[in-house]
Amino acid sequence: MRRLEKALEDPQRFVVTGELTPPKGTDLTALLERADGLGEHVDAINITDSHAARMSMAPMAVCHALIQRGIDPIMQMTSRDRNRIAMQSDLLAAWSLGVRNIAFMGGDPPKNGDHPEAKGVFDVFSSTIIEAAAGMSKGRDMAGNALTGNADFRIGAVVNPGATDLDGEIRRMIEKYEAGASFFQTQAVYDPSAFEAFMRRIESIDVPILAGIIPIKSLKMAAYMNEKVPGVNIPQDLIRTIEVASDRAAVSCEITADIIEAIRPLCRGVHVMALGWEERVPAILQAAGVR
Repeated sequence: MRRLEKALEDPQRFVVTGELTPPKGTDLTALLERADGLGEHVDAINITDSHAARMSMAPMAVCHALIQRGIDPIMQMTSRDRNRIAMQSDLLAAWSLGVRNIAFMGGDPPKNGDHPEAKGVFDVFSSTIIEAAAGMSKGRDMAGNALTGNADFRIGAVVNPGATDLDGEIRRMIEKYEAGASFFQTQAVYDPSAFEAFMRRIESIDVPILAGIIPIKSLKMAAYMNEKVPGVNIPQDLIRTIEVASDRAAVSCEITADIIEAIRPLCRGVHVMALGWEERVPAILQAAGVR
């Protein structure tokens, strides 16, 4: 089940990861159908951790279900809802269930989600828990206590190429890399030239970068992302192209494929967040010359 690890270690392979959000409930039928459709076209699938601070099934259970179907999952873990004890405990449990890939991030503040009265934990920075997870491969927990059995994860982290404070973002990226992150997935990329400038800034960091890709599903979505999502800037010419199109969905997929094709020489792969358009991902990848 080390499909992602093998892909990342193959310098000739353009890595593709997908993403799915667990349900708010116990019925996994729809998610598993989407996972089956994506599985043969991607190297792994991220399973989100109460995405956008909206409560959903814990990703550990979903990852276990994907493993049973022969799909390599990446379990996302945020520091928003757990302290260092709970995070390490969950890591050990995930390893015991076959999870081999983890992606760490802070997570959206609870006030932005569907339980705004919840208290955010944020006990540790991402770099701190990354270091703790890396230490588990050497048989030690965060406090230096011995483990009975090691957990040797492929550790991922996130970076935002469009961050307002790009110097600070790159500094934090370096901290995560030095702590043990072995691949990075980025915020959504819509401007290949801006992404190229970012990649030049970090070219001394020898780590695979998977560029975030989110198809523009509607004009409303584009406006929301430009206004509300930090580090995302969808150029107005792209929005205008979709606005005047007779088949907006088809044109959006063409734009997405063009972006992937343009950034392909710049990075090791893409992280496609289809947001309900999973059935369109194979055609997008084919149009981009990736699969």
